[in-house]
Amino acid sequence: MLEEKKKKSGDMLSKLGNWIIVATVLGAVVGLVMGKPAHMFAPIGDLFMQLIKMVIIPMVFFSLVSGAAALGKSSSAGKIGLVTFIYYGLTTVVSVVLGIVFAEVFKPGVGINMHALSSAAVDVGNLAEKAAMPGFWDTIIGFIPANPFKALVDGNILQIITFALFVGFALAMMSKEKKEFMLKIFDYFTEIFIKIMLAIMYIAPIGVFCLMADATGTFGYDVLVKIVYLIVLYVIVLAIVTYVMVGGTVAAFSKCTTYKNFFKSMWKVQIFAFSTASSMATLPLNMRTTIDELHVSRETTSFALPLGATINMNGNAAYYAMAACFLAQMYGIDLSLSQYIAIVVTASLGAVGQAGVPGPTLLVVAVLAAANIPMDALPILFGVDRIFDMLRTAVNITGDAACATIVDQFRKED
Repeated sequence: MLEEKKKKSGDMLSKLGNWIIVATVLGAVVGLVMGKPAHMFAPIGDLFMQLIKMVIIPMVFFSLVSGAAALGKSSSAGKIGLVTFIYYGLTTVVSVVLGIVFAEVFKPGVGINMHALSSAAVDVGNLAEKAAMPGFWDTIIGFIPANPFKALVDGNILQIITFALFVGFALAMMSKEKKEFMLKIFDYFTEIFIKIMLAIMYIAPIGVFCLMADATGTFGYDVLVKIVYLIVLYVIVLAIVTYVMVGGTVAAFSKCTTYKNFFKSMWKVQIFAFSTASSMATLPLNMRTTIDELHVSRETTSFALPLGATINMNGNAAYYAMAACFLAQMYGIDLSLSQYIAIVVTASLGAVGQAGVPGPTLLVVAVLAAANIPMDALPILFGVDRIFDMLRTAVNITGDAACATIVDQFRKED
């Protein structure tokens, strides 16, 4: 019965993704035809955005506490655990930096007049007042909340992430009985907000249609060209992450497979991940391929892949960074060092908290909030999020399998 419900839910989400694509196209067409009067759809789009903002803070907090507790709990896995976490952490940070570098070098968001929107002008003005950004150490100190509850109320994402990590690691050090009890509570809360998010997603086609109609009516054809440009740059970044960084680590460190055999075995898993846009849905096929074709032990596969499907999100991390830079460029904002640090930290840690299920990338909101970048134009990316989602999922699961092929040698040495 449970499996049947999950299958039905997955089918509905898949159909929802198709409807969102249809809504994106229709919204763009209506916006281009109507022009400025398409702004009449803005209130419904704003309502959709407000619903998303309602969920993001508690979802980030509870999911990160659970994730941090899982990391702390699995430290007893010894050498395999340590190398697995280092691999996932380093590849995620490198993916974020690559995303920032490509976005800043090729500037996909430059050339759109965001001052056409009065709300955008207000946001740009507020950011101009904050031109005197805090220095490096002020930024680092600012990660620590003096009052965690105030950080939650104010929506200070960086401080919320820091607090969540402390709570999660402390939870991992509790006795087994207490830890399991508290983990259930946090997992239940995470599940509650994921269900709320999924409920919001059922009206996503309407919200996306209104947002796209408003955006294209305001900005015209130019904004669509820029989004296509961003997608092309994103594909290039993902190709480098997959075939240079991830593939390179397999070639250099794996003892059980070769670069050629790795990608020859993984192509069908990548296609499945691309079509479902879900790391969790791809997990069974990925595990079977890793064991049978990449010759990784069942023990290592059972540890590294489920963990990777939860916390290894290289594709997501690169997207968060590129989306943040893209929107900052649209608003004509020159990002400071502290804002870049905020993007790297929030995109890297936020990727850990991203559930391995398909759906619009709500955690982009967290990255934008942490870097003080206006999020009014973010909805124009939601319409094509399914494309980004399919691409990044194929990259994420590839990294999971690569890590397993590398860390399995440490099991043999122990």
